[in-house]
Amino acid sequence: QVQLVESGGGLVQSGGSLRLSCAASRFILDDYAISWFRHAPGNEREGVSCISAADGSTVYAGSVKGRFTIARDIAKDTVYLQMNSLKPGDTGVYYCAANTMRRMCPTTWTPHEYNYWGQGTQVTVSS
Repeated sequence: QVQLVESGGGLVQSGGSLRLSCAASRFILDDYAISWFRHAPGNEREGVSCISAADGSTVYAGSVKGRFTIARDIAKDTVYLQMNSLKPGDTGVYYCAANTMRRMCPTTWTPHEYNYWGQGTQVTVSS
């Protein structure tokens, strides 16, 4: 059974940092591209970042480029999202998800390609 478990969310002031973790079932990181999405009340679910299974290459949404960094530790079956210079607009529930249709990250985020999702972790950035 595929499992993805997020952790690391919390409350932080604007300008602060958080690191999210996504612990995955074994071999998931070898087979599927992994993305972070976020969902804020009243907004559409938004793709934030992706890391490819094939070569570890990464993709970022324009709104987080230069502030967020996605990385993986295959030995620990974990994907991380380091979030720096946080803004109130970064507030939301953050989910990691496995794209079961691709090993390489696509250039856009299509939620229906992701068949496995974690339960989410809340990130709140105060002004």
